[in-house]
Amino acid sequence: MTGKLGPTDIPDIVAADEVPAWDRETDVIVIGQGLAGTCAALEAHRAGADVLVVERASGGGGASAMSSGIFYLGGGTEVQQACGYDDTPDEMAKFLSASCDPLDPGAVRAFADDCPDHFRWLEAQGVPFERSSYKGKAVYLLTTECLMYTGNEKVWPYSEVARPAARGHKCAGAGENAGIAAMTPLLQRCEDEGVPAIYDSAVVALIQDRDGRVVGVKVKQPGATLCIRARRAVIIAAGSHNLNPELIAQHIPEMPEIAVGLGIPSNDGMGVRLGMSAGAATSAMDGLIPTASIYPPADLIKGIIVNKLGQRFVAEDSYHGRTANFIKEQPDQKAYLIVDSEIFAYPEMTAHQHRLIDGYETIEEMEAGLALPAGSLVRTMADYNRDVSAGEDRFLHKAAEWLKPLDSGPYAAFDISFDSSIYFFITLGGIRTGVNGEALDIRGEAIPGLYAVGASAAHIPRTGKAYASGLSLGPGSYFGRRAGRHAAGANFT
Repeated sequence: MTGKLGPTDIPDIVAADEVPAWDRETDVIVIGQGLAGTCAALEAHRAGADVLVVERASGGGGASAMSSGIFYLGGGTEVQQACGYDDTPDEMAKFLSASCDPLDPGAVRAFADDCPDHFRWLEAQGVPFERSSYKGKAVYLLTTECLMYTGNEKVWPYSEVARPAARGHKCAGAGENAGIAAMTPLLQRCEDEGVPAIYDSAVVALIQDRDGRVVGVKVKQPGATLCIRARRAVIIAAGSHNLNPELIAQHIPEMPEIAVGLGIPSNDGMGVRLGMSAGAATSAMDGLIPTASIYPPADLIKGIIVNKLGQRFVAEDSYHGRTANFIKEQPDQKAYLIVDSEIFAYPEMTAHQHRLIDGYETIEEMEAGLALPAGSLVRTMADYNRDVSAGEDRFLHKAAEWLKPLDSGPYAAFDISFDSSIYFFITLGGIRTGVNGEALDIRGEAIPGLYAVGASAAHIPRTGKAYASGLSLGPGSYFGRRAGRHAAGANFT
């Protein structure tokens, strides 16, 4: 692709024998200085490699610094033990394997086995975690409390596959963007250990030799273009494609225009497109985690969610991203939250703009007011109340703690439709990789000299139905470390 790249264009590969002279040489080049790239750079450096970080922005941190700072970690971390949770690598692996249906079960097994050690590594770098937990149901915490349930561990059928345990480890930073509390010490480690980085530097092409090995990058800076040689490897850690509307439209055409991608301006998918230019395969480019949670308050989970046919379709105690993905797939993407007078409250996350439609004295009146098929909501509510009164949601298996007959009028309906509420999202797709972050081609073969980690790589969960908060930062930091050591020629221990 010559000339200026369009938002979905794949850049041209630069042939190594066409580079007249290298402007700089190093062993390992890391593209991006978010969490995964920083961890990769640290480990490659500590394994004895000369490392250079190339960052588009004017400083490090990436989207990780803007995140809520939740790391999905388990298998018996010190925090889990201190808070009374009995978790093992086996239970964690069983849950992730069942809920995520991962492309690489071996990578999931390695992550689960190494999680306790990885948690200790993060703490050793200065990432702060309290020995505290939050017992309620929340999307994220504004306090410094650490451990909470952040996925579908307690949701059927996964609760029967693996023993539930809280695995969302929030670093001890206050506020909605607590991720800065994790990135600050990691970036400081890089500075203290002399890991060099260049900023305001956009990688616009990979450089490949005649044997297909990636041997460098072409970098555009204000007023200059550089060709930098990587004697060992290039690691792509350039973030997601959340903020590339054209790529979203191409791969997720059902996304409404009012949905809001979470990220930073450089989350335009350039990392994925660079990988594709060298022959890397992609996975789950249609995967996303949308969120417009109905909770808090948690009592709203005791309501029911129905579609335009008056039918329930998801257990209301599901992780908010699972619920949102099911809503996205309903007829006309319509969904309504139904509550009675005993649990009525307004959703507290006002940014999502779930609208109160109206109050109704009877379910029959609500059915007519929402223009649902005749008899549909009345039948759904009668079936639900009958089962709940018997102590079991036989249809969707909502957990007992959230069961209550909805029989105390008046009743209220909130519009939580995918095309009218404001759903925030991150994408899950990216470059397909091996257990050490090796970029793989369509045949599953590693592309020599190329790695991908973090949001530039395909996530363990390929759909928001399987996601848990922290499954970006947790695996991103872990596989970043593995890629850094492997690229430097060292084993991960």
